[in-house]
Amino acid sequence: MSTPEELSIQMAHHSAIRSMQRIVEQQAEASPEAEARDGVQSMLDEGKVLVVTGAGVSTDSGIPDYRGPNGSLQRHRPMTFQEFRYRPEARQRYWARGYVGWRHMGNAEPNDIHRRLVQWEREGRINGIITQNVDGLHQQAGSRRVIPVHGDLSIVRCLDCGHTEDRLHFDARLQAANAGYLEAVEIDPEAVNPDGDVELPQYLVDQFTMVACENCGSLVLKPDVVYFGESVPPARKEAMAQLQAESTSLLVLGSSLAVMSGYRILLDFVKLGLPVALITNGHVRGEQKATWRWRVPLEHALEQLR
Repeated sequence: MSTPEELSIQMAHHSAIRSMQRIVEQQAEASPEAEARDGVQSMLDEGKVLVVTGAGVSTDSGIPDYRGPNGSLQRHRPMTFQEFRYRPEARQRYWARGYVGWRHMGNAEPNDIHRRLVQWEREGRINGIITQNVDGLHQQAGSRRVIPVHGDLSIVRCLDCGHTEDRLHFDARLQAANAGYLEAVEIDPEAVNPDGDVELPQYLVDQFTMVACENCGSLVLKPDVVYFGESVPPARKEAMAQLQAESTSLLVLGSSLAVMSGYRILLDFVKLGLPVALITNGHVRGEQKATWRWRVPLEHALEQLR
């Protein structure tokens, strides 16, 4: 019989699976394009826009999205926090795959969408960005006020003692422990998932050597990102609330808002009666509540905005 703690872990895991499998279907028709364009432009001209970005912003940088027609969820289920924390074989699998896949993520460069957001921030059109992405490309492009709600792949954290380590330094330690490993692996860059890992055969997973925390010797090391089944840190929630309070409209770019961390922001703005605009090539959770729904590729929309 399972203990209460084990039952709680199982329930959290199954809840996380349901969240990642959520399908966002059409809930409202798109706005007429000219109406949506003028609405977004009016928001930007007024300023104090909060921008929420999702995986669709980084696809032009070679990083796949989650829920699009060619998204990674079509071929790959991300690991839940409960699997990572309590199953050593799951951590071994993640780090073997992440060691290989991070090569591609680390080489990704900001695209025109990231650069346009930097420009808007400098011009005072937007207050800041809350991003669901963990690739760090907004910061790399030069955006100053960015809250990565789901964390950043460039940091590794020990779940036992809390020690953090720069990913480049951590990767150098992995390379020293796994000489010749990368040369034995051939992958398609397009097969790399948004969370930085890539599918590998089991024999390569077994051959991978994990390194320990430099502070306490634990092997329970995790990229400093929020997994499905894990909560956003309280300090980050406070920073998000502060940015929301300073903003007078919401612009969602390239996100389905399928997970609650993003969807809650839309609900907050709607509750206050503030304008909400969505620019995405797909559907968005709660899209029927938005003021404008511009259903086009992001690059097409940005070309039409001053």
